[in-house]
Amino acid sequence: MFATPAFAQTAGAAAGPDGFLAMIIQFAPLLLVFVVFYFLILRPQQKRARDQAATIGAVKKGDSVVTAGGVLGKVTKVEDATVEVEIAPSIKIRVVKSTLADVTPLGSKPAND
Repeated sequence: MFATPAFAQTAGAAAGPDGFLAMIIQFAPLLLVFVVFYFLILRPQQKRARDQAATIGAVKKGDSVVTAGGVLGKVTKVEDATVEVEIAPSIKIRVVKSTLADVTPLGSKPAND
């Protein structure tokens, strides 16, 4: 009783070719945002993840590593899923490979030299 029904005056106009073009123009900015999001955020992140996985997969005895927890050490033994890291003379710990944050190859130059 208090609300009156509202009728759309141009309800049939969306079916024509002009309505389809208007719909495409309306969704174009949204599509553009998704394309930009993919190229600026998703692709670089996927590339970094692939590079990190390749680096961790290629870890070998003698490499210097940093774990995700910030522990620095030298690899003494490599197994399928774990790595044995010497963090001090005669102190060795076993670390899961996926928790390695950085791998520096044997014989590489230190960052501060």
